[in-house]
Amino acid sequence: MTRRAFARPGLLAATAISGSIAVIPLAAAHAQDAGDQIGSIERQIRSLQGELNSMKRNLAKRDAEVRQAREEAAAANRQAMSISQRQTNSFGQPYGPQPLTAPPGYQVNLAGAGTIPKYGPYVVVDGVPTPVLYPGPKLKQGQFQVGGVRVTLGGFIAAETVVRNRNETQDIGSNFNTGIPFANSPNYHTPEFHETGRQSRLSILAEGNPDSNTSLAAYYEMDFIGNGSTSNSVESNSYVLRERQLYTTFARKDWDFYVLGGTAWSLLTMSKIGMVPRQEDVPLTIDAQYVPGFVWTRNPQLRFVKGFDNDLVDVGLSFENPQASYFTGGNGTGSLSGTVLANNTGGGTYNPSTTYSDDIAPDVVLKATLDPSWGHYEAFGIARFLHDRTTLGGTGANNTVLAGGGGAGAILPVIRGKLDLQGNILAGEGIGRYGSAQLPDATFSQNGAPRPLPEIIAMVGGVAHPVKPVDLYAYVGTEQITHSEAFREGSKGYGYGSPLYSNAGCGIETALTATNSLPCVANTSGITQGTIGGWWRFIKGDFGTMQVGTQVSYTRRQVFQGIGGDPKTDIAMVFFSFRYLPFQ
Repeated sequence: MTRRAFARPGLLAATAISGSIAVIPLAAAHAQDAGDQIGSIERQIRSLQGELNSMKRNLAKRDAEVRQAREEAAAANRQAMSISQRQTNSFGQPYGPQPLTAPPGYQVNLAGAGTIPKYGPYVVVDGVPTPVLYPGPKLKQGQFQVGGVRVTLGGFIAAETVVRNRNETQDIGSNFNTGIPFANSPNYHTPEFHETGRQSRLSILAEGNPDSNTSLAAYYEMDFIGNGSTSNSVESNSYVLRERQLYTTFARKDWDFYVLGGTAWSLLTMSKIGMVPRQEDVPLTIDAQYVPGFVWTRNPQLRFVKGFDNDLVDVGLSFENPQASYFTGGNGTGSLSGTVLANNTGGGTYNPSTTYSDDIAPDVVLKATLDPSWGHYEAFGIARFLHDRTTLGGTGANNTVLAGGGGAGAILPVIRGKLDLQGNILAGEGIGRYGSAQLPDATFSQNGAPRPLPEIIAMVGGVAHPVKPVDLYAYVGTEQITHSEAFREGSKGYGYGSPLYSNAGCGIETALTATNSLPCVANTSGITQGTIGGWWRFIKGDFGTMQVGTQVSYTRRQVFQGIGGDPKTDIAMVFFSFRYLPFQ
């Protein structure tokens, strides 16, 4: 029954009352007999009483209808409960869980009220089951909703410049190892200047909440620091889109647990808090290769993380895609080893211009973090399984060598909100791929088996925020192969860092195409860099952020002693960046 229907008896009553008031003076004027007047009034009163009784009956009928609606809703509720006891959804939970109130931070979706939702929670509104719409909070900048999925856009457009006092023939990402030339190369004496926009980046984060405890997410981050067969800087600058990160996560809040699968930062990479994805503590440099001593890779992995005591402690285990880099000297691997197969040229959808190591198992990373009221602390270890095959005298053998190491890291908020100090270290054997300088992982022993190189990777730094729009940073990092792994057969040297390798030509300039120049083997023993820089966000608001940054770095490369000594080389670099971040 509508509100309009309920109003009709009241209208009649009001009309009758007003009519009676008008009739009384008329009756007094035309009726002389007092008894006639009283009789008329009594008749009017009886009429009003009839109208009031009609109103009461209508109200009683309405109350009966309301009670019936509530009883039907309760019956439907009980039926849904009966169904939920026999059926579960894809997450192993009964259909239609029934919190009596909406979860904190969420809102009630009144559309579709009265239906029993198959997935997710609902609330009871006036006895009617009503679905809960996720998410309730207001969408932030760069976010939009697609059904039950929230999409967040990120990234920036960059115009950047790099100047080097020696020519590495590199774009915005430097080569801290073999890219730094010695004086025998004309590039040692030639500066380098490039402008580039290839570090421009786009990210897409999609998140969904099947229920109040379960979170699903997919993340795709891309830039243009890749090259294809048509890439050039002559006219079209046809550089290709590159996969930086591409992964999905499944998280349960009530278990304090998540699983990550796909291409992401290695679990060895230090985080700002816990092991939260997209909260990695990456140096603020413009140089896309960051800083020597920074421990990282981005590679395919399957990661499991469990939190304890409200994430005071987190423990993670990751199985990461392996790729080993080997060094073979100009003399080969040695006569006792025969032929060694440790790498194969890419085929199919692999890059045919590079090689892929022979691997039999993933790199396994175990990590624990601690986040008390002051600071962030990490301890981690890695196991690697270096593998090759040797063939000699018509037969062969497989060789597998265990490598790896351990390390730690910390972030210390010395002046909260103003100055953070940080540091990380990784030490072990066969860990070169996890450092920015990309020193080799291993060489080969006399029997042809992989021989891991002992290495230390370490970095310390600080980030200051003198005022809110400004970030200043300074880092010092090093990667050192602590001793050579070499052997000799007769007068020849083999392995890595052999004193029988010749460095005699490292200081004599020779044309790049010369074939009769003196050799310069120059096995790198260590890379050390110091860098400073800063960012200024000079415009920031709901229209995005525009910022400028600059960085200056100095890097030294040292080599193992050989015939002709242990020459050294260095490089100085200056970077400038102009960026617009429309979604931040």
